[in-house]
Amino acid sequence: MQDIVTKTDLRAELLGRRAARPPEARAAAARPIRDALLTAPEVEMAGTIAAYVSIGDEPDTRSLLFALWKRGTYVILPRLLPDGDLDWASYEGPDSLVPGPRGCLEPSEPPRGPGTIAGADVVLAPAVAVDRTGVRLGRGGGSYDRALARVGPAILTVALLYDGEVVRELPAEPHDQRVRAVVTPSEGLVRFG
Repeated sequence: MQDIVTKTDLRAELLGRRAARPPEARAAAARPIRDALLTAPEVEMAGTIAAYVSIGDEPDTRSLLFALWKRGTYVILPRLLPDGDLDWASYEGPDSLVPGPRGCLEPSEPPRGPGTIAGADVVLAPAVAVDRTGVRLGRGGGSYDRALARVGPAILTVALLYDGEVVRELPAEPHDQRVRAVVTPSEGLVRFG
């Protein structure tokens, strides 16, 4: 009889591995992730990028956000709504971030509505792991599944991961939204068919 591994079990195991990663290893991973994204053709040409401010042990996005903003890309960041959905507001540099719910930093600019993500040219999404077909394992709240459902099929959606977090297979449910690519420190940007 085969053991059934649940999303909750996988999430706990993968988050445990992230927490055990030394701070210097997490910091070292941020640069190649940033550089791979900044040189991706879709990111170079994007007028608007939906991104997020990393929290906890996630691959750091702060230098990426700053670089995008400095080169003139319009960056929108999520604001968590009470129902768990995501609203979006503009990023106007590091000083424009304020504390939000659940330890997140959010933009202080006025919210533009949950549908704003549909106008992004590229969407960056947090993940705990992604499988080789683009199934994304998030933190379990469903916020990004709702947001990604608003994104058109031609838009590049990318999960930012550490090495070892692209896995062979993840359990998927009907509401799960796949990403079209991942970026890791050693492999750079990897697109799915």
